[in-house]
Amino acid sequence: MMPINDDGRTAEVLRLGLVEGVSVRQIARRLNMSRKTIRRILGRHPMPPKPSVAVRGSVLDPYVPAIRKLLDDTPEMLAPAVLERLRPMGYHGGVTILRARLRQLRPREREAFLTLHFEPGAAMQVDWADFGFALPGVPRRVSAFVAALCHSRYLYIEFTLSQAMGSFLRCMDRCLRFFEGFTAVDIFDNMKTVVLSHTPTATVFNPRFLEYARARGGFGVRACNVGKGNEKGRVERPVGFVRRRFWPGRRFRDLLDLNTQAVRWRDDFANGRVHEDTGKVPALVFLHQEKAALRPVPQTPFDTNDVEGYGVTKQFRVRFDRNKYSVPWRLVSQQVLVRADDDFVRVFLARKQIAIHSRSWGIGEDIEHSSHKVGLLETKPRAAAGDLPAALAALADTGRAYFKVLAAGSRSIHREITRLVFLVELFGTTATASAIAEVMQTGHVGAEYVEYVLRHKRGLTPSPPPLRLGNDDLDRITVPEPDLSIYDDLAPRPMTRDPGDPPATEST
Repeated sequence: MMPINDDGRTAEVLRLGLVEGVSVRQIARRLNMSRKTIRRILGRHPMPPKPSVAVRGSVLDPYVPAIRKLLDDTPEMLAPAVLERLRPMGYHGGVTILRARLRQLRPREREAFLTLHFEPGAAMQVDWADFGFALPGVPRRVSAFVAALCHSRYLYIEFTLSQAMGSFLRCMDRCLRFFEGFTAVDIFDNMKTVVLSHTPTATVFNPRFLEYARARGGFGVRACNVGKGNEKGRVERPVGFVRRRFWPGRRFRDLLDLNTQAVRWRDDFANGRVHEDTGKVPALVFLHQEKAALRPVPQTPFDTNDVEGYGVTKQFRVRFDRNKYSVPWRLVSQQVLVRADDDFVRVFLARKQIAIHSRSWGIGEDIEHSSHKVGLLETKPRAAAGDLPAALAALADTGRAYFKVLAAGSRSIHREITRLVFLVELFGTTATASAIAEVMQTGHVGAEYVEYVLRHKRGLTPSPPPLRLGNDDLDRITVPEPDLSIYDDLAPRPMTRDPGDPPATEST
């Protein structure tokens, strides 16, 4: 080591440490000196005090007494209201610095919280967490259903694309099956599927969820006070834990892949780690202490479907969950009932199922079953006019283009089909299609134009094909041309007589 009295080294240490602010470790590396020696040098030469800088005043300083008086009279007054009262006094600043000063003058008091203790099987806390538009190509927000047993901190997590009642109840069912029982009380945030309204004097719970609670054994339902996240801290911390430890850097193809990874993480890591608060492994505490205290879930059936009533639109559709699903067209204007689970959407008229579709988790999609419009075109000839008739299928693309244009006009579709079929029989498919194309090039449509091109402009002679009966034996029969001269010998010849002969008697 270099001696302390080395003036060059000492000056360099002082320059680096006091002027440039380099750390002791970095100085030791640069000068190849011990950190102890560097600290001794810096200790003998303390850093000179920095010159004091005058504190810059604020445009709000003259108005602080007035602000204090306003807050003393009305502590809850907000910044915009304070701003209105300061304007007549001459204040020309903005509301942003006013809000900052109000935070200084009206500090929030720190609230003390009690440490809650839960016996095994006493309570479970449930909450939703939003993870935004996370699935590739899916225009729906991803939500996480999170539930935690308050004693063991045993965790359940499931990702969904909806927080509606049906999805919520199905998540609850899978959660109870995972825990293999239910607690005495379930604690929820003020989600609409559980709480309809919450005031300091009364809490109105969702009737359907109360029915579900009774069907699943009668567990108690408790709602947290508004803005009191500490009342459900046993599930709030797991939500943050999922955001910090599971979600960052995660890649997944779809919802199934996301939930598969979540289950593996939940079972292999989240429930198997040493909990930071209890110092115990949640899976072991659940297995040896809390599982036996849970009450068995009864097998009472309960309808967890999304159930909504809708009217059938003129396009024989029902709108459900931001998508449209078809029903048979004869049910237009009828009131139907839609039942949906995670996989299928079923439509009922009274108790009869009239349609079933795979559920779409997109937005604005139109899902149609081809059988639902069978027979509709027969009731609307003009709607079917744009389709090429089967009798003229040989006209192919030319015929389809012709009838698409024809459908927009006021001509008789039936008459056009009859005349074009006649022209095809007389002049053949190729010549008729060519004539149709020529007529369309002139900007017209109509069988009379097509016939004019065939007969007069092109001078074609009708040459209808032989009549075919559709039976090979009958179609092979040939009949020779008959000789009609044989009938001449069979006809009676007229008799002639001489005018001088006597008239013939009846006997002669």
